[in-house]
Amino acid sequence: MKYKLFVIVLVLLALSLSTAYAGSSRRIGTAGAQELRIPIGARGPAMGNGIMANVTGVESIFYNPAGLATNSGTEVMFSHEPYIADIKVNFAGVATNIQDFGSIAASAKITTIGDMAETTEEFPDGTGRVFSPSLSVLSVSYARALTINVSFGATAKLVNERIFEVSATGTCFDIGFIYNPNWHGVSLGMAIRNYGPQMKFDGIGFNRDLDGRPARPVNASFDIPSSFDLGMAYNFLNVDKNSATLVGTFSNNNYSQDSWQGGAEYGYDGKYFLRAGYNYSKQDNYLYGFSAGAGVTVPLGGTEITLEYSWNQTDVFSNIQFFSGKVHF
Repeated sequence: MKYKLFVIVLVLLALSLSTAYAGSSRRIGTAGAQELRIPIGARGPAMGNGIMANVTGVESIFYNPAGLATNSGTEVMFSHEPYIADIKVNFAGVATNIQDFGSIAASAKITTIGDMAETTEEFPDGTGRVFSPSLSVLSVSYARALTINVSFGATAKLVNERIFEVSATGTCFDIGFIYNPNWHGVSLGMAIRNYGPQMKFDGIGFNRDLDGRPARPVNASFDIPSSFDLGMAYNFLNVDKNSATLVGTFSNNNYSQDSWQGGAEYGYDGKYFLRAGYNYSKQDNYLYGFSAGAGVTVPLGGTEITLEYSWNQTDVFSNIQFFSGKVHF
């Protein structure tokens, strides 16, 4: 009974937040820490990032921490993403199950933007100094099954952005549920993601004199791009060695238009996978579109090694590729 009450309270909180902070075209570009929204791994992006209702293993840290509750043994995952505009995203995470306690996980996501030349009002063509911005997200997660049908998970994140002589540090949290009624292969998911206080840049880079006037630090606060997600998965085919699943997620974003993400996965013998998806929003000049990918799992004794790849269509920039590897033991 106490679990049902907790779920009801969380749903009411999520609905109130999505109403009070619903995104719109006027709010686009007004939040920071956008690296929190960059996905990890290759399976999710290949399916339009719509996997939050049936995600498992380390990828649950990003999509829905409740997915960690079904983890058995230990899984280690690495991923590399040559993202848009020469941005690189590298991720490493580990998740393990502790009997009668639940599952715990930890991860690090490092986003690098590359070398940039310093320019100032006095030297608009460059001062000769070069800096390399870095955006880091460190997280710890916990998940467990509340009942035979309901799983719960939570993630705490430490966000750090360092740009030359200034930096910003903040915290945010994810809370998620997955409900599996064991009915015709259907599962439902819900998550509040990236919910936390404002962040603020600070550092000696703000302390500069202009035309002999005293330094006036500029360090305004900015919001974190939180969202409320609802998802569903439907495993409509499970015959012999063949399996096929449809997934979909609706994401109510605080600082952009809402998005609809969906895809499909075909698996053979639990080892070979083909995936496709689409990411849609009515937002003008929306960046993402069609996606596709594949994966293969190779058993090695008591260990499984999984290699995955996805390709994502993007507007304006070059298309995105995701590479990931998992070791499960």
